[in-house]
Amino acid sequence: MQRMASSSVLALLIFSVLVSQQSGVIGSASDHKYKEGDEVPLYANKVGPFNNPSETYRYFDLPFCPPDSLSEKREDLGEVLNGDRMVHARYQLNFRRDKEAESLCEKVLKKEDLQKFRMAVKNDYYFQMYYDDLPIWGFIGKAKEDNKFSLFTHVHFDINYNGDRVIEINVSTDPKYAKDISDDTDQKVEFTYSAKWKAVDTPFDRRMEKYSKYSFLPQHLEIHWFSIINSCVTVLLLTGFLATILMRVLKNDFIKYSRDEESPDDQEETGWKYIHGDVFRYPPYKSLFCAVLGTGTQLLALAIFIFMLALVGVFYPYNRGALYTALVVIYALTSGIAGYTASSFYKQLEGNNWVRNIILTAALFCGPLFLVFCFLNTVAIFYAANAALPIGTILVILLIWTLVSSPLLILGGIAGKNSKAEFQAPCRTTKYPREIPALPWYRRTVPQMAMAGFLPFSAIYIELYYIFASIWGHKVYIIASILFIVFIILIIVTAFITIALTYFQLAVEDHRWWWRSVLCGGSTGLFIFGYCFYYYFARSEMSGFMQTSYFFGYMSCVCFGFFLMLGTIGFRASLLFVRHIYRSIKCE
Repeated sequence: MQRMASSSVLALLIFSVLVSQQSGVIGSASDHKYKEGDEVPLYANKVGPFNNPSETYRYFDLPFCPPDSLSEKREDLGEVLNGDRMVHARYQLNFRRDKEAESLCEKVLKKEDLQKFRMAVKNDYYFQMYYDDLPIWGFIGKAKEDNKFSLFTHVHFDINYNGDRVIEINVSTDPKYAKDISDDTDQKVEFTYSAKWKAVDTPFDRRMEKYSKYSFLPQHLEIHWFSIINSCVTVLLLTGFLATILMRVLKNDFIKYSRDEESPDDQEETGWKYIHGDVFRYPPYKSLFCAVLGTGTQLLALAIFIFMLALVGVFYPYNRGALYTALVVIYALTSGIAGYTASSFYKQLEGNNWVRNIILTAALFCGPLFLVFCFLNTVAIFYAANAALPIGTILVILLIWTLVSSPLLILGGIAGKNSKAEFQAPCRTTKYPREIPALPWYRRTVPQMAMAGFLPFSAIYIELYYIFASIWGHKVYIIASILFIVFIILIIVTAFITIALTYFQLAVEDHRWWWRSVLCGGSTGLFIFGYCFYYYFARSEMSGFMQTSYFFGYMSCVCFGFFLMLGTIGFRASLLFVRHIYRSIKCE
């Protein structure tokens, strides 16, 4: 059963890769080859404030020159989730045909139209189009001093080609054609455009490099490598600490306890050996605990699969639709991992109500995410923004969750319930728990979480800025290999620091390490959420209720996911450590 399930998951994963690879390369000609005079597809996508990447609107929400009939491009799931709403534009940029200044349309801008354009210019609106799947941008106009506003009415396209393929396109505006729209007087405006074609020798398969070149500038690479060196130093210091201090202390403990075994009447048990009858006592809220482990394991598998796709080059620049598609599909396919992990561990902890455990596993991450989505989608509908998902897309996601994610979760839960794995405890648990001695304030949960989250966060905080600038800005992050190294370092540091704090907790005879290891391991997610406030108010220029809601709403879900994933890693590492040290001594 497991072999069949794994093969089906692999087949579906390969299918999703193929779909995501194709999703970014769709045009009127499937091979992107054109003859002279052929029409090359040009789509007008969206407009919006430059500093608010989530607040975008349909291109023709502004009173530009619409085509006689709006023909929308068929988009895949990832493009819709990315906020793309492409329609055919009126520009005629036929292959290798130069154009002098040619009229696009002539219209009278009334008071309402002028107010819309002034609002767009005042808020620094930009527009985005796609020409043969190459993104192009430009600004609507320019705000001047003394409350003056100019509307750009002419755009010029510079297009490079190699043989029968389009290689590059740039758009510019001509200030000579700018129109003053500072007052509400009706005025006649003519929108014009021009195009110039130029032959280049850049091969077609390298045409996307233009959008990622700045990521490889020397100063950017130096910063990324400095981040990795900083992270590696953190790992080495932490590893050295564990090797020289913790292992030496453990060695002394083993020697001491072996002497105690030889003369039991002369010595009294102290330290972590003293609580050997309580250390493997099952934690409270077993069902919730196992749901955390199941969901955290699923999110870890999701992250690893996404990194695998990124390393093979699936997510190239400005193909974010592929990333969103992969996230939805792979999350659904990995639901069986969550069900099996939660249910099997719940059985090991002698849990009885496995159905409730599966329901809790299903709702632990998807529940808060669904509530946040409902609120944010309502906000987007109120703003009439592109971020509001169409009802068809919502139904598709619900069908994926109903027909793929839920059945796999249930099948995984059944397989876990029927598994023969048993909890391996090297010590017998006593009937009644020992009393925990009074502890100083720095031994309590919150200070321990602060110490546990600081080191992993310090290992990744430099990369966080580039990731945030890519997700919540217009920069491109393509160095997946460096990000993967940082991710591995994050896992290692989280595991090491959680083990160290678990030992210190057991050494003071506090046996409540189960939930503490989850909270300490996942505390990095709280640090990341704190960084969100710093980035939003100090490093970005985002503003407005909608953008603020989207940023903090979805980042809270992401940080909660990191909390679950890293908390699972912290517990698993601590469990291996605790089992090891108690196997190394003789416990009566």
